[in-house]
Amino acid sequence: MSLPARVLPEPERRRCVPKSFSWVDHRLVRDGHVLRCGTPALALYLVLVTVADAEGLSFYSDGALCRMLRWPGWQLPAARRDLQQAGLVAYQAPFYQVLSLDPVPTAPPVEAGQRPPGRSPQAAERPATSEEVSTIIAEWKRRHGYA
Repeated sequence: MSLPARVLPEPERRRCVPKSFSWVDHRLVRDGHVLRCGTPALALYLVLVTVADAEGLSFYSDGALCRMLRWPGWQLPAARRDLQQAGLVAYQAPFYQVLSLDPVPTAPPVEAGQRPPGRSPQAAERPATSEEVSTIIAEWKRRHGYA
């Protein structure tokens, strides 16, 4: 079976790479890293990836991150811990470092509704779905003028 011809639904809005460009490594999804974090952690990860320099470093304040994400103050530390436990970021106040994506350990993925060992109680109780990740990305882009 052959793949259908590629069609851009909105060709006038074709994505192009601007001078100040950041990226989200496709291994985040392909290698299962998104299955290791809840939705709040993935929202924080998206912001950190977007604002980080070439070495993955950023130093937005907790207050600025909470305002961007429209979060109460307690939600940021929980999301940050999720990302640290998943091996996606390192944090040494006030610096965040988005880490290179290492292969995910071969432990079975956490089932929906279960909490991985050490996961904070404030974090989401299940991994984010691809639809939720897409919604987070679309909302963030809309809020920040990228839509």
